[in-house]
Amino acid sequence: MASRRRLEDPRQYTVAWIAALSHERAAATAVLDERHDEPADFKQPLHDTNAYTWGRIGNHNVVIASLPAGEYGTTIAATTANSLQFALPHIRFGLMVGIGAGVPQSKDVRLGDVVVSQPQESSGGVVQYDLVKARKEGHFLTGHLAMPPEVLRNALTKLQAEHELEDSIVPSVLQAMVQKFPKMGRQAPEDPGYTYPGAENDRLCASCSSHVSGADSGNCPDTGPREPRRSTDPGIHYGIIASGNTLVKDAKERIEILDRLPESWRSKCLCIEVEAAGLMNKFPCIVIRGICDYADSHKNDMWQRYAAATAAAFAREFLGYVDAREVDRAPEISQTLEKGL
Repeated sequence: MASRRRLEDPRQYTVAWIAALSHERAAATAVLDERHDEPADFKQPLHDTNAYTWGRIGNHNVVIASLPAGEYGTTIAATTANSLQFALPHIRFGLMVGIGAGVPQSKDVRLGDVVVSQPQESSGGVVQYDLVKARKEGHFLTGHLAMPPEVLRNALTKLQAEHELEDSIVPSVLQAMVQKFPKMGRQAPEDPGYTYPGAENDRLCASCSSHVSGADSGNCPDTGPREPRRSTDPGIHYGIIASGNTLVKDAKERIEILDRLPESWRSKCLCIEVEAAGLMNKFPCIVIRGICDYADSHKNDMWQRYAAATAAAFAREFLGYVDAREVDRAPEISQTLEKGL
């Protein structure tokens, strides 16, 4: 193994990247420009059980952490973030990057696409769907979750403007990933690895009716291959991400979750996932999700690695629009938490 660069001072790392699953962490590591050894002066607190990967993307030094194997949900995500912020209080902001379930309604969300949390009206971009309160007049209100910090919202505006002029670099990042790490490529037809599984495997159970999980998709009256798009490149969507502690595996349940949201948010909800709500009020970050299923009974693992790769590739592109000088001026995470998000 070639020797890696080692920075002396852990304060040189300003971006925290949190992944939940091992393949999300693998994709994050694969898009680094360079990997680093642990900083010479890093003293990990005894109560911090996180395992870190260190590296650089563009002008930003990045530290990657993931949830313990076999655990998921908002609580363990919050624990991981809390440990990180005590070990590295100088971090400026975080990225929560990984996979999620698509909600194909107002936008043409497909498997392999990327959904990015973006503030919408009174929403900070992420809503916790299992903390919904009913009011007397019959409307619904969710607990408030903080929006991403200003430095990330500024970068998001710059990136969106650039995409009005030119295509995203996500496809080229995906190609470079597999070239650099050939093992991440397709292993077999049923195991596409981190490469595109094919439009014929993008099937949507749109009906609210339920049927036996694991049933043959070809025999399901509610599903079929989706109408092909002109390009197989991942689409990028900005909207609300609904987060909670329950994995959703039924289209009826997906629709029920949407029905709990205020009407003004419902049509803007593009993704459902199980970690982000644990972070937003405790860890200044933006959430980036690659779509691996539609939260229906055809949920399977085929798209998970590719979706993790598309999310990581977008996160890499996004960091290219985050001004390093603005990051240096941003408050450290310890200061942000003292003042309140």
